Amino acid sequence: MPSEYLAQLRDLIKPKLQEKGLKALLVGSTLKIVKDGETVMNISDKGEIVELTFKGKKYTYDKWYTKPEHLAATIKTTLEHQL
Repeated sequence: MPSEYLAQLRDLIKPKLQEKGLKALLVGSTLKIVKDGETVMNISDKGEIVELTFKGKKYTYDKWYTKPEHLAATIKTTLEHQL
């Protein structure tokens, strides 16, 4: 069953992804951001936390403090400056 948190997050970042030529694939409790068939970023819903993996580094966010709109802003900024 897809994560509601990740579904909201996907909807919030979709315009930025399209601008950068990226796609968001929601598979169960993982949101994969893909470019040309390669995964650029993974965001996993682990219950109380969300785990983001980007360029070999893992970041953990508490879902109670980090709402989808807050994490979306972080992801948009990261994609803008890192890709």
